[in-house]
Amino acid sequence: MLRINKIENNKKAFLLFAILLFCIPTFGHTINYQFEDRPTSDVFGYYTWLGFQHILPNGFDHILFVFGLFLLNPKLKSVIAQASCFTIAHTVTLILSANGTIQPNSNIIEPIIALSIVFIAIENLFTTEMKATRYLVIFGFGLIHGMGFATALNDIGLPRDAFYTSLIAFNVGVELGQITILVAAYFLIGKLFSEKIWYRQRVVYPLSIGIALIAGFWTIERLFFIS
Repeated sequence: MLRINKIENNKKAFLLFAILLFCIPTFGHTINYQFEDRPTSDVFGYYTWLGFQHILPNGFDHILFVFGLFLLNPKLKSVIAQASCFTIAHTVTLILSANGTIQPNSNIIEPIIALSIVFIAIENLFTTEMKATRYLVIFGFGLIHGMGFATALNDIGLPRDAFYTSLIAFNVGVELGQITILVAAYFLIGKLFSEKIWYRQRVVYPLSIGIALIAGFWTIERLFFIS
């Protein structure tokens, strides 16, 4: 009887989680900023704030990706290592895309970003420990996400007289947004529940399934309904 009650509680928790997530706008990689609001001074602070906003609250897809990374191993050391790997990768392609060295097609990049979230979420269901290949996967997907960041940054625009300053500042803001997510997840979930014997069953499984379903929907949406 107790086991049945636990299963029912898990189902209710998962249903609530799914409803809450689907209430959030589905295309999580959208930013609209006014060009005339760009300041002539304090460029670094302004673009840092834009980068932060690109993650919180506007980058719901990136939030799910980072949160998916966290779920597998919520230990602080592991979280920092994964986040650092992801940051190095997306910094490379952000710079190369923003300065025109590479010109990614957003119609290709956006579905791949969604697929990367699906992959990480599904991997969480079948993997119980961090492996070296996980970091290679994170680095590869980080390169793709960096191109997505660059697309948003190009839409915002960069001042010619402070191109690299604003570019670096935007990346710093993105990183601060990611760190905020990871720190919040660590204290709200990792520190409290990661040592529980039911952590995978009640936390990793339902949340990863929810993330995979949402990102799978985004993949279809971005492939067939967004030009």
